[in-house]
Amino acid sequence: MSISDNNPVDIEHMLLEAEEAVAEQHGAPVAKGPVVAAPRPLDQHDTVAILDFGSQYTQLIARRIRELGVYSEIFPHDTPQQEVGRIHPRAFVLSGGPASAYDPDAPSLPPYVLESGLPVLGICYGMQLLTLAFGGRVEPAHTREYGMARVHPTASSPLFKGLEGELPVWMSHGDRVSQLPDGFEALASSVNAPAAAMGMGKVLGLQFHPEVAHTPQGGQILTNFLFNVAELQATWTAHSFVTTAVEQIRGMVGEGRVLCGLSGGVDSSVAATLVHQAIGDRLTCLFVDNGLLRQSEASEVIDTFGRNMKMNLVAVDASDRFLSTLEGIADPEEKRKRIGNTFIRVFEEEAAKLGEFEFLAQGTVYPDVIESATPERPSAARIKTHHNVGGLPSDLRFKLVEPLRYLFKDEVRKVGLDLGLPEEIVWRHPFPGPGLAVRVLGPVSRERLDTLREADAIMRAELHAAGLQREIWQALAVLLPVQSVGVMGDYRTYSDVVAVRAVTSVDGMTADWAHVPYDVLARISSRIVNEVRRVNRVVYDITSKPPATIEWE
Repeated sequence: MSISDNNPVDIEHMLLEAEEAVAEQHGAPVAKGPVVAAPRPLDQHDTVAILDFGSQYTQLIARRIRELGVYSEIFPHDTPQQEVGRIHPRAFVLSGGPASAYDPDAPSLPPYVLESGLPVLGICYGMQLLTLAFGGRVEPAHTREYGMARVHPTASSPLFKGLEGELPVWMSHGDRVSQLPDGFEALASSVNAPAAAMGMGKVLGLQFHPEVAHTPQGGQILTNFLFNVAELQATWTAHSFVTTAVEQIRGMVGEGRVLCGLSGGVDSSVAATLVHQAIGDRLTCLFVDNGLLRQSEASEVIDTFGRNMKMNLVAVDASDRFLSTLEGIADPEEKRKRIGNTFIRVFEEEAAKLGEFEFLAQGTVYPDVIESATPERPSAARIKTHHNVGGLPSDLRFKLVEPLRYLFKDEVRKVGLDLGLPEEIVWRHPFPGPGLAVRVLGPVSRERLDTLREADAIMRAELHAAGLQREIWQALAVLLPVQSVGVMGDYRTYSDVVAVRAVTSVDGMTADWAHVPYDVLARISSRIVNEVRRVNRVVYDITSKPPATIEWE
């Protein structure tokens, strides 16, 4: 169940409705599943609903729209109208997708999109769905069009306002609109697509992808749709989110107390600060040392939040318990589930010592939700289970407060700065909830964790010394489950292999490997093999996302 409406009466009704399904702290029936309280902007902002038909670029659409100051949210194409209606959309965007629109089993356009009378922008597959919905024809193209192409606007349209002449764009299609529906006109053409854009009033279609960087004027096209066609207002900012979220958190929590899982990472730090601003000392932060943290991380978290930021902070060393539950486990999904389950059980036990807590705050962010199959994204393909999304037990004894659930990482950073958090926290590299357990490939042990900690600390220190901390989105070291032959002095070695990975990104949804200078990589490699026992080889990962993920597990 998702608590998402900002109307206080509706929230109260939903919370009361959930009481029967959520366990009380002591002795009540066990809940069937976690209740999520996650602020959405709703009435305070104009919003755009993006229906996802399976495109690899769907997340980019949402990001580009938000960058323009308009809140957007992604929904699976088969989402019921009632759920989409929760954000009160003022416009729809239909994503691309791998299917052919004319196939019998292809995803179809929900009737409520056109029945709403709202402005609609169909992109690639989305344009083809609009074509069929209005009686046009879509057929296989004689020549497929993938990659760079050029389109020529052929009719005056607010969609191309301020754009003249030939436009370089990114195409990705094997079908084309062969006959426009009645009432539509072609707005642009390319060599292989006579109708590279089409429109009728405020229903528009693009055969190309304006959301990708390879369409240089794509941002202007989206700007034209949002503000010239849909006539929306750009009010979505970090400050407006903070104002709305604080108000909604107060309404969700009421006079209750909140326990926050604080790791010291960007997401949990911003979430804790946001909740603290909303309810003050009724927030208690619980820091669990799970034995899977980086070097000196536990002491840094305690110093920053307990001593400096004056939050109610309780620190617990549960490393033995986590390592025990992970003993002999090599499967990454099983690791995540066990860590998530143990994490919650520790919270329940510690909460019982601290008094009554009805809510648990987490730093879940939008990419976590998108990459995990969840009730709100039932048709999503699971990439991996995030420990705070799919790894939570079904009998969770808390209602979840996830104030960042609909934010991308760069938006989280902006919110953190608006809240006054220091830059060293806001710009900290992402660190997975399961910690080093998913960077030690294969079974986890204290010895292997110690090996990885030393290698990771060296890598981070050298990148920082080279001034690359802000340029790199995320850097990590991975201990591989293989050994290799080496020579040290006059002796043959057969030791561990460490992989180093550094990527550049905006939000973590897509990433490119960072072109770290060779001399920096050389220092990292030399120091690791000389200073870390049991390691005799260092390799550098040069795979982008996609096809890989940033983490190895």
